[in-house]
Order: sequence, then structure tokens, then C-alpha cells
Amino acid sequence: QVQLVESGGGLVQAGGSLRLSCAASGPILRTYVMGWFRQAPGKEREFVAAISWSGGSTDYADSVKGRFTISRDNAKNTLYLQMNSLKPEDTAVYYCAADRTDSGSWRFTRNYDFWGQGTQVTVSS
Repeated sequence: QVQLVESGGGLVQAGGSLRLSCAASGPILRTYVMGWFRQAPGKEREFVAAISWSGGSTDYADSVKGRFTISRDNAKNTLYLQMNSLKPEDTAVYYCAADRTDSGSWRFTRNYDFWGQGTQVTVSS
């Protein structure tokens, strides 16, 4: 069973930066597609970014493109999300997720098999 634990969230002023980490335990994680999603109060969980098992391919939501960078270190079984130029609208709980089968549809929550518990990111104006 894969377990995912996020860390690195916190309170930051607009324009600031945070780096989220997602530590994974369990087998074969390095072959999984990994993604970041976020959920703001009263809103549905939305796609932020995803990365292929090798790290060679990435995808980003338009709202974060150019500001956020997803990466992974398979030797450490860890996923990262570097967030720069943060805006108040980035405030949300951020979740990492793992997709065992690489469905090809990285943007849909239903394609991910394992989820972390989330870490809160709050951006003040």
C-alpha cells in the first residue's frame, strides 16, 4: 500500500515562494505518474501539475504555468512542487497523488489511486 505525506505548506505573502514535498512509501512508486491538486474552501479539487514516472514529461494548469515547477527524485521517493510568485488565489489545501497505470489523463482526480492528507497553503495579500 502506497502512503503519501505532504509537507512544506504555510503562510506566505503575495509574491513569495514555497516548496512543497510529498514523501512516498511503498513499492514501485518510481513507476507511477505523480500529480499535485488543490482544493480551496467551497470549491472542487482541481488539477495543478503532474509529472511522468521518469520526470521527462510535465503538465501544468494554465493558472500556475510559469510560476510553479513540479519535479521528482525517484531515488528518494519524493515529489516536489516549487511555487513562486504566489497569489492570494493560490490559497488552498494542496494534495499529492499517485497514478499506478498512467491513464494518460493526468488532469482528472478519478485517475489517481493514492492521495496524501494535504498541506495548507495560505497566501496573504
